[in-house]
Amino acid sequence: MAEVTGRSKRVLKDDSGRLFVDSRGSGANIAETAAFMQGDKQILIFSDAGGTGRSYHADLNAMNRRRRSHYLLEAGWRADNAIQGLGRSHRTNQASAPVFRPVTINVIGERRFISTIARRLDSLGALTRGQRQTGGNGIFEAKDNLESNYAEHALYELFRQIYQGRFYEVPLGKFEQMTGLCLTSHEGGMKIDLPPLRQFLNRLLALRIDMQNIIFERFELLLSQQIEAAIAAGVYEMGVETLRAERFTVLSQEAVYTHPATGSVTNYLKIERVQKNNIKTDIEMVEFAAKYQGQFMVNEKGRAAITIPTHSLFDSEGGVVPRVLLIRPQKETRLPVQDLESSTWRQVSADTFAAAWSIEVDALPKFTTDSLHLVTGILLPIWKILPQHNSRVFRLQTSDGQKILGRVVNAHDIQTVREQLGLRNQLLSPEELVKLVLNEKYTQQLPGGITLRRSFVANEPRIELVNAISLAERLLAVGCFTEIINWQKRVFIPVSDKAPAILAAVIEILG
Repeated sequence: MAEVTGRSKRVLKDDSGRLFVDSRGSGANIAETAAFMQGDKQILIFSDAGGTGRSYHADLNAMNRRRRSHYLLEAGWRADNAIQGLGRSHRTNQASAPVFRPVTINVIGERRFISTIARRLDSLGALTRGQRQTGGNGIFEAKDNLESNYAEHALYELFRQIYQGRFYEVPLGKFEQMTGLCLTSHEGGMKIDLPPLRQFLNRLLALRIDMQNIIFERFELLLSQQIEAAIAAGVYEMGVETLRAERFTVLSQEAVYTHPATGSVTNYLKIERVQKNNIKTDIEMVEFAAKYQGQFMVNEKGRAAITIPTHSLFDSEGGVVPRVLLIRPQKETRLPVQDLESSTWRQVSADTFAAAWSIEVDALPKFTTDSLHLVTGILLPIWKILPQHNSRVFRLQTSDGQKILGRVVNAHDIQTVREQLGLRNQLLSPEELVKLVLNEKYTQQLPGGITLRRSFVANEPRIELVNAISLAERLLAVGCFTEIINWQKRVFIPVSDKAPAILAAVIEILG
């Protein structure tokens, strides 16, 4: 084992087992580094003293080109020291990038120290690259930053649950006595100026370990709930994100605005994206279930899934709502355990699951093709025209090498943005409409007051034409079908490969 630290003396054992003091000379660190890079020693331990001016990466010019597993122990409070140490094993001219593994013990309060590093590295990435995940090299998740805006909202909800008596394990009086934090105002209500987040985190470190874990666990669950809700609403801020796919192709590009003073142009792009479906085999899923305590499930239609434990939610009364993550071949859904038990999903053996999973996977396409709509170029003059509820910025590179940076327009906003940008005469193609309606809950107003939307009948998605009964006979002639549901006749387009052609015929009928 190689050691590159500032120690001049250390205690070792000789061959007989006796302890002795080993004195290290000034050239010890150089020799130890050379032994590791040459492959004579497979494990290297270095401290702050050994983390400056040296390289431990899988250099193509070194004998030891094995992939590094870099364990970050005792991260400390200084982000610059942490990134300096991580940079020792991740440098240019390397055979492979290292795997970073931040290490903590089972005392949840220690997350306080990792949080400081995560927050500062997020800030570093945002300032230097305009990309928050860059500074930490992707080793931290959003929930690792306990000092974000989402953590502020989670702390407020935690204080409110404690004050209202919905956190049964930690009564209000006990919490105020243990932490010295006061949540009650002089008038008797909940304080407006509640204790700040950093003070709350620091006070928790002084509590007993069992109480630390109880409060931190509730706080982390509330934080995960805040982040999950933001992601689901499409408002989670991640800086500039990079889109990746097998192929991006620009189908059309139109100038929609030209700045009068500078001549800068705003373009509206329609891009075709081809993605390879990440489909796991039944053998991989069985191994995954064994690793994460998963259960094998099959529903009444023969569909297969795996359920694994996930973070819980809290109801309006502060009660814990346990949930599971339901993993399907192309979809993951978090749902309460109570909903799973009342559904048609049933636990089965590994062999039954593997057979059902294989049948379902074999029928799936290897690639998925869809369309992206981006607004690129100069955006500030037309920023108010674009949807305000989602302002995420993406970058991508097309198959011919063109690099594009811009805002992606959501399915719900495509038609509105088209009209506001002066593209009133251009409609989405039938293929696009079918995919948007089925996959992204898109709703389209067609001529004659008819609405195209997705509906669920017996838990199966359908493409419905609302208010189209008066044209039922003509629509049936082009491939639509009707069904009486709750004594009401409704018109549907079959969900099949023929759906785009049938929809095109419907649009032609409607004029």
